[in-house]
Amino acid sequence: MPTPALPFGKDVIESILPHRDPFLLIDEVAELEPGRRVVARRAVNADDWWFAGHFPARPVMPGVLIVEAMAQTGALAVLVEEENRGKIAFFAGIDDCRFKRVVEPGDVLTLTCEIDTVRGPIGRGKATAHVGESLAARGTLTFAVER
Repeated sequence: MPTPALPFGKDVIESILPHRDPFLLIDEVAELEPGRRVVARRAVNADDWWFAGHFPARPVMPGVLIVEAMAQTGALAVLVEEENRGKIAFFAGIDDCRFKRVVEPGDVLTLTCEIDTVRGPIGRGKATAHVGESLAARGTLTFAVER
């Protein structure tokens, strides 16, 4: 399968990633260089499932879900490659993770991951999550593609 035409939405994302709602945290892919770089988006809505408990009086997207959205973004860059189609990229670690701002209903997360190294099934990439020009989170992701 050739690289999909950009931008593309959940229907194409689901043909690449194994994640499904409610845990698919990416709405759209805006840029994609297979094996190298990807930019995706997530519209954060007041009815997202986590806001009922985090926190009812002050809805905030949990940091772990921001990290997961960054990891799913990075997985797209790897799993779109022909040799990885139909496989799972397991999240193996995060280093130097920092949260810089709260993400709340109405925000649009722009998620970027640049793949640094891939050695066999193991790879690393630098990921960021922005709301507009404001950095919300960053970290270095490690992943392992199943054989």
